[in-house]
Amino acid sequence: MRQGERLRIDVTNGLDEETTVHWHGLRLPNAMDGVAYLTQVPIAPGETFTYEFDAIDAGTFWYHPHQRSFEQVGRGLYGPLVIEEPNPPQVDRDVTWVLDDWRLNRNGTISDDFAGPMDMSHAGRLGNTVTINGQVSGDFGVRQGERIRLRLINVANARFFALDFGGLGLRVIALDGQPVEPHTPPDGVVVLGPAMRADVMLDCPAAPRTRAQVVDRAYRDNEYRLLDVVYGDTALRDGPPDWDIALPDNPLAEPNVAAAQRHEILFTGGMMGAMVQRDLGLEPSRGMMGGMMTGGGMWFVNGVAAEGPMLDPFLTLERGKSHVLEMTNATAFSHPIHLHGHSFRVLSRDGKPTAYREWQDTVLIAPRERVEIALVADNPGDWMFHCHILEHQAAGMIGVIRVA
Repeated sequence: MRQGERLRIDVTNGLDEETTVHWHGLRLPNAMDGVAYLTQVPIAPGETFTYEFDAIDAGTFWYHPHQRSFEQVGRGLYGPLVIEEPNPPQVDRDVTWVLDDWRLNRNGTISDDFAGPMDMSHAGRLGNTVTINGQVSGDFGVRQGERIRLRLINVANARFFALDFGGLGLRVIALDGQPVEPHTPPDGVVVLGPAMRADVMLDCPAAPRTRAQVVDRAYRDNEYRLLDVVYGDTALRDGPPDWDIALPDNPLAEPNVAAAQRHEILFTGGMMGAMVQRDLGLEPSRGMMGGMMTGGGMWFVNGVAAEGPMLDPFLTLERGKSHVLEMTNATAFSHPIHLHGHSFRVLSRDGKPTAYREWQDTVLIAPRERVEIALVADNPGDWMFHCHILEHQAAGMIGVIRVA
């Protein structure tokens, strides 16, 4: 789509169970957000629901169910949604990589052990096979001097990616669909938690017939080659082109941090969570061990583990005002925290200002880390707020933030 166009999508449910479609990262009317029982009645088998909204922001987004998402997304029910700028930066190619992992049996079928207690209480459902655009990766062909806009989307239930592009010139130009000051990421590695996206500009400097590797370094002692970068027989040009790569800003309201209302959010629970809470001087979450034994609530947002459809907000933000959310991860695992219907600025990590004050809709919070985000609450409604490790979401790390 193009920015400013109106999207109308008729979704027919051909499954044997209810479903919805959530348009991840898009700022749209609450009734179009696709959260079962909160913003809509789920789409029954055989029924059709029409989603319709304006493409306010340009950028790289995606869509997926918000009903039994730990299994429906885990079986591949998702897709990329690219909203193009009216005047995008000049490139030789615009390429999208949808990154996922799959837990496969020996015969290649998807293992049906979804929402197992071990996955839900630990790092989530990690697969044994990684794909790009649904295919096990082979070679990625490039040419010397070529410039590629590469849109990276992590749709995995729980896997993190930390992609090292080796000798390729790499600059990040957008995060979660929102423009950011072009920069080279730390150590040249692009880190994406589940649901996160990055647009990068790749320049290909090597001579024809050169081979290089893109390596995933997300898990210590378990690094692997994602794919080979293979240079063609002839050069496109001798060096990188002298083209501007900065993206135009989207129409986001700038939060007034100095005058903002401040709110505390605490994430607790999970395996080894009690130890982390004690280390931070906090009382361990009540009921956590019982939840692990029964498959119930294992993760907590401000002391509450969601069970069943969440309808009552745990936090209300005054509409039109600036707000700062101070979030503390008092667990032993990293969490990609997603807020529906809004983008927010990431202000600081453990009290240290971020280098780029990036706009995001999903922020990765490390164990014991404290992150501040800021936003203008300008989109009314009840919005889902949750960890995007889908097993953590299913096991309680989810709540509702009301803008009114």
